[in-house]
Amino acid sequence: MQRNYQLIIAGILSFFASLLHIACIFGGPDWYLFFGAGERMAQLSSAGDPYPTIVTIAISSILAVWGLYAWSGAGLIVKLPLLKTCLVLITAVYLVRGVVGLFAPFLTSDPVVHQNSMTFWVVSSVICCVYGMYYLLGTKKLWRET
Repeated sequence: MQRNYQLIIAGILSFFASLLHIACIFGGPDWYLFFGAGERMAQLSSAGDPYPTIVTIAISSILAVWGLYAWSGAGLIVKLPLLKTCLVLITAVYLVRGVVGLFAPFLTSDPVVHQNSMTFWVVSSVICCVYGMYYLLGTKKLWRET
């Protein structure tokens, strides 16, 4: 069986995103703003409210688990339960977030969407699409091999 480099890279990318989320906790309000969490999260962080930390740890944990699933699919670690199903769902989440994020600022006037700049939406959406493509290509390769 050939190495599934797409899933290896996908895992690295998810772990990197997980670590960036953790860095936001230590970086404080400015980091929350820079990475697009919004003014409310930055204010709560500044006030010492535990909510931003709890949400950020939850997101970071999910991203880390996604990295584990990618590496499981690549054969670097043990086979995790519902591997193919989870990889398909992870791929879908990344790709849907990426594509929707490219259009959302134009399709809604919701202040939650417009609290972030157009640069944030384009950059974060392209990143999600890139992550999603690695998962897609790696999952497709895994599906063909097994």
